[in-house]
Parts: sequence; C-alpha cells; structure tokens
Amino acid sequence: MDRGLMISATFLDEVSHDIPHQNWGRKEWDADFKHMKQMGINTVVLIRCGYQKFLAYPSPYLIENKACFTPPVDLVQQFLELSEKYDMDFYFGTYDGGEYWKTGDMTHEIEVNLQIIEEAFKMYGHHKSFKGWYISLELSRKTKGAIAAIAQLGKHCKTVSNNLPVLISPWIDGKKAVMSSEGFTTKDNAISLEEHAQEWDEIFQGIKGAVDIVAFQDGHVDYDELEEYLVVNKKLADTYGMQSWSNIESFDRDMPIKFLPIKFEKLLLKIQAAQRAGCKKAITFEFSHFMSPQSSYLQAGHLYNRYMEHFDDSLKTNKR
Repeated sequence: MDRGLMISATFLDEVSHDIPHQNWGRKEWDADFKHMKQMGINTVVLIRCGYQKFLAYPSPYLIENKACFTPPVDLVQQFLELSEKYDMDFYFGTYDGGEYWKTGDMTHEIEVNLQIIEEAFKMYGHHKSFKGWYISLELSRKTKGAIAAIAQLGKHCKTVSNNLPVLISPWIDGKKAVMSSEGFTTKDNAISLEEHAQEWDEIFQGIKGAVDIVAFQDGHVDYDELEEYLVVNKKLADTYGMQSWSNIESFDRDMPIKFLPIKFEKLLLKIQAAQRAGCKKAITFEFSHFMSPQSSYLQAGHLYNRYMEHFDDSLKTNKR
C-alpha cells in the first residue's frame, strides 16, 4: 500500500550550534548515508558551511577575513563525494556569522555570504552532486533586513551557478517558537493564522525570483493547527512561483530537554498534515541526530525502525 508523502530529504547539521556533536569520521558518515538511502532520502542539505569561527570546509576567505579556525577535514568535499556514491542531490548551505541572532538585523550577514557563494561554487561547483543552495539565515516575521538579504543572496546564488535552485527554511512565529536557550517551551505572544498569511504575503513578494523552494519548519505550532498553516504556506508559494516543501522536524519541542528525538506518532501526524496540505517534498531536521540507527541518542534508532515499519510497502515499491 502506498502511504503517500515520505521524508526524502534531510539537513546535515555538522557545524553544530545547539545540538551535541557526534564526532563522526568518514566511516560513520558513509554508514549514515547508506541508512538515509534505505529510508528513501535522495537529497541532503548542508545546514550551514560555518557558524561563527567553526567551518565545514577550509574557506580561504573566512579563515583570512573572519579569523575562523581551519577545520581538520573538508566535510563539504566529503559530503559531495558521498552524495555521488549514493546518488543524492547536495545543496550547499551558506555561512552564519551569528550576528543577526544578537542584533536582529540580517543585513550584517550579506557581504560575507556574497563572497562565500562565489568561493564555494568555484571550489565545488564542478561536482555533479552539487544541485542547489540553502540560505542558512533563518527568517520569520519582522526580522530586520531579512527580505532584502534573502533576495540579494538568493539572486547571487542563481547568478553564480547558472540558476541552480535556492532553498530557505523559515519558521512560523507560533507559540512554540522559543529560543533553545530559554527554559520554557511555549510563549503567549504567538502569531495568528491571519497575521501569518498577511505578513508572509509581503515576504514572499519580496523574495520572488530569488528563492525557488520554501520549507517551513513545522514544530512551532500545535499538531492540530499545523495543517491550516501549511495550507496558507502552500497557497502563498504557489502564488509567487515557488515550491512548497515541509521541514518535518524529527526532534521534540514539547519538553524542556532540548532537543531529543520525537515520538513517532507526532512525526507521523506532521507528515500526514504536510501531505494533506499538498507539500511537494518533506525534508527533516535532521536525520543524523534524531533518526539515525547510529545516533548518539538511542531513541533515534527506534524512531528509524518505527518509520521503516510504517512505510515498508512504499519503500519496497520505490525500490522496484
């Protein structure tokens, strides 16, 4: 029996910010790509090529101009090679200097990323698995300079790479949209569906032509209201000529321990909501920590097993 929409993409969160590093080498990453392939994943998206001083590749620009540390391994090269081995599309994630998280002003991140986009494509664009871009700067409502920043960077990605697709993954400013450093799980001043539709109509209009794919994070609103937000997102994406994916978060936002693998029932509810809303593709944040059989979290392997059991027939059909 075909069970419809399944997770077919994942972020790669190697330059970690608020999730523990797993200290994997080539052997572990190769095994993880194999697990991803078995689950039906055909697209991997580097969440960011660097965060503050830590990098996923030895960027000459960032090492010289931002005093970033030289990484011991070129993970971008490694991920591109593994993507080719397992026949996956790789999307390169831009740099996050961390400034806009402190200032609320995204314009601080533009100049450095203009340089990184050119550098990255010059270094890695020849790989056949290099199939697109991810703008790692996460936006929501009223982020200062966000529309201009996303529009400028998206257009530069497309110009540099002969129009390869550009993906963003914004968040809904719902009641569960709280910082990972905060000790609570919900807030009172959540956006309404009507406000969300109005504000995102303006944002979509401003980034039209610069972004091809929008994958809203799905963990910031309650499970029983998620579908109506996804329907609005899909309608807006259609209106402005973009694909609507859903970022199916495989971690749990409902408990004060941040973050642990999500209960399978919750994951399934979100997948089903995305399917009913008409989302074209489901990407997860993220497989390696929260769904992988070799994750440092024991529960992640169990989540993988429950997922594989549920979608067993569909996975067998897709392999034929």
